[in-house]
Amino acid sequence: MFNKVLIANRGEIAVRVIRTCKDMGISTVAVYSDADKESLHVKYADEAVHIGSFLSRKSYLNIDIIVQAAKNTHADAIHPGYGFLSENASFAKACVENDIAFIGPSPETHLQTGKKITAKEIAIKVGIPVCPGSKGVISSDDETVRLAGEIGYPVIIKASGGGGGKGMRMADNDQELLEILSSARGEAMASFNDPDLYLEKFLKEPRHIEFQILGDQFGNYLHLGERECSIQRNYQKLVEESPSPFLDDALRKKMGDAAILVMRSVNYLNAGTVEFLIDADKNFYFNEINSRLQVEHPVTEMVTGIDMVRQQLLIAAGQEMDFENNTPDFKGWSMECRINAEDTDNNFAPCPGKIENLIMPGGLNVRMDTHIYPGYEIPPFYDSMVGKLIVWGRNRDEAVRRMKRALDEFIITGIETTIPFHKKIFANSAFCRGDFTTNFIHTL
Repeated sequence: MFNKVLIANRGEIAVRVIRTCKDMGISTVAVYSDADKESLHVKYADEAVHIGSFLSRKSYLNIDIIVQAAKNTHADAIHPGYGFLSENASFAKACVENDIAFIGPSPETHLQTGKKITAKEIAIKVGIPVCPGSKGVISSDDETVRLAGEIGYPVIIKASGGGGGKGMRMADNDQELLEILSSARGEAMASFNDPDLYLEKFLKEPRHIEFQILGDQFGNYLHLGERECSIQRNYQKLVEESPSPFLDDALRKKMGDAAILVMRSVNYLNAGTVEFLIDADKNFYFNEINSRLQVEHPVTEMVTGIDMVRQQLLIAAGQEMDFENNTPDFKGWSMECRINAEDTDNNFAPCPGKIENLIMPGGLNVRMDTHIYPGYEIPPFYDSMVGKLIVWGRNRDEAVRRMKRALDEFIITGIETTIPFHKKIFANSAFCRGDFTTNFIHTL
């Protein structure tokens, strides 16, 4: 096992990784920008290295600086967290070339799964259904309009190089399509340094459901169940849960088998997620592969009792996964609310600032993953998420009630947060029945 792990990230996910490393007796190294010197991950790590400016490209996205920090501190592995360099093949390659283990899939696998259009081609090759669309990257506006006419509106433009809703635009006709192409390319380039786009048929009200996969070098592949991620705003997830209230056992097995098939086909080692869209008739379509730890991984941990980061570390160290019979034991229901520093009454505008008072919820089966504390100054330069509130219940009704209680206990002053908006979601009768699609937020 590794002696020392550098966490190439910030905020709550850095804290999350540090905790498991310490549970396993592994020393930790935090990295931080000018804006993050007071962040909790810096305080919790055994060592901390300043890596530069608040600008991400000069700190958290600077491969050379991060690799050098690992070498200077004699770290033998790097955990990338999520976002930033977590799905960057060049970063994974730089780690390997410097004899530093990358806690994630290989550079070669990243190249296959990192581009959405390439991953889609892999799914087609192994016989997994995909949404109708372009066979590859679209090369011209005229070609895009012609193809949209053949597929039928509405259509959606997607960035090949990444996710998180960046570079995604929907169009109902030729004029709208031509208007969005330039802005989609610009956002894709700014977000992923890759302007490539592709086109798909837009499913109006699908469910968004993903399967968590683990694979090790001993040929063990399994899924840890699904996560329901349909509660979204502008393709950004707000609430996640496991299991999904929409799936039956037969569909769950079919989709889980399909997810494992895709990952086996690229020799995927470590933790990864296969995402699907499902229509009202329960037809599922491959959407993408996320070759990293997901933000919403805690709901999987809560229903399986499996520490995902521990499994990542074991696999990256060349060991087998270490839970009994390599078969997860699913129990109960878990839900997660992403708590963002945003003003929901002002179009969800980011709301950085100093936290004055903070009372976090607690009690049986309530978990809070965060890096904030009273007096902490939330910087304006990064993602607005300040934490994740996760609960577990014996069934979905109990989990819903527990989340309502936890949200009522949660007090943050000094900044605006999405807590009131989450309360609105959990007060909605359709949500409480499990009757929703990706269009749910527009109905509130």
